[in-house]
Amino acid sequence: MEKNYNRTITSCFVGYIVQAIVNNFVPLLFLTFHRIYEIPFSQITLLATFNFGIQLLVDLLSVGFIDRLGYRTSMVLAHVFSALGFILLTILPDILPSAFIGILISVMIYAIGGGLLEVLVSPVVEACPTDNKEKAMSMLHSFYCWGHVGVVLLSTVFFQALGIDNWKALALLWSVIPISNAFIFLKVPIAPLIADGESGMSIKELLHNKIFWFLVIMMICAGASEVTVSQWASAFMETQIGIPKAIGDLAGPMTFAIFMGASRAFYGKYGEKINLDHFMIYSCLLAIASYLGIALLPIPQLSFIACALCGLSVGIMWPGTFSKASVMLQRGGTAMFALLALGGDLGASAGPSVVGFISGLLNNNLKLGILVAVIFPILLLIGIFGCKKEQSGDAV
Repeated sequence: MEKNYNRTITSCFVGYIVQAIVNNFVPLLFLTFHRIYEIPFSQITLLATFNFGIQLLVDLLSVGFIDRLGYRTSMVLAHVFSALGFILLTILPDILPSAFIGILISVMIYAIGGGLLEVLVSPVVEACPTDNKEKAMSMLHSFYCWGHVGVVLLSTVFFQALGIDNWKALALLWSVIPISNAFIFLKVPIAPLIADGESGMSIKELLHNKIFWFLVIMMICAGASEVTVSQWASAFMETQIGIPKAIGDLAGPMTFAIFMGASRAFYGKYGEKINLDHFMIYSCLLAIASYLGIALLPIPQLSFIACALCGLSVGIMWPGTFSKASVMLQRGGTAMFALLALGGDLGASAGPSVVGFISGLLNNNLKLGILVAVIFPILLLIGIFGCKKEQSGDAV
């Protein structure tokens, strides 16, 4: 790898830390918004849904404009939108007639940045001339996990030291990261995703490719497998294991994120010695066992261990699917990465919703809701074998 691409990859790592801030900082302030601005919980719960909804929309629309703007301009804009959203969060709620509308506008703006990062970061790393792209992709996605852990830990320390009423200062501090990274992306080299003289696949070509549909199913299931337990871990710790909520917020999602990051970092370090298909297959089997363990093991402590192992098992699913797509559909281009990101975000939205819906039907039995969600790693496993079957004659 040429030395100057090291800064590009490092900047992409930071880009996924920005994505983690976008998704995980404001939820820490939900109770504060309720207390300070007297916003009802019925509206506050919409903020997370609105964030991911905007990101889904950006995933879909980005196919039409990223190639026109170029990856550098789009990447800089992604960071600018992310930073601007955090900055406006400290201003708009106090100057608009409705504090909720001010927060909603701020969320919309940083969600645009988050959606762009979701689409852009992986292909930029994929295009860099690295020796082992699967390793780089897995290491890249581990930084989202470390970002998640860092946001929760550092924010908790800040609030304990200076008080949560100083949350605006922390929001401005978090905005420094995307601002700094935007300036870096103005200068770092960005390699073309498609070789000179070639064109990326159109949406029509992708939709008529059987391998692409296997990859979409894998991405939907990867997103659902990854986020379902992560989103419900805190509630599971509190209701099923009896851990107080304050501790459960750390013990559940934090432990899950650490194990997921460890899995990605492990493959990022040793990936050249490991067959990606085998690693993903064994990870799916571990995920299936983890979901079954969470739902069926009678001892709460064992269910907690199963939650942690679930984080370990899902780590490779999202980056591994991106890596397989890059190899199997080499002309996939921006359209492929955008649609796969859309699939992953759809899964991330649908998985927790399925668990909540099923649990509600069954007397709020969270264990049974998670039991039904075992279908996601099962379908992902089927998708891996489907890709292997089609790969011999249909790779593009």
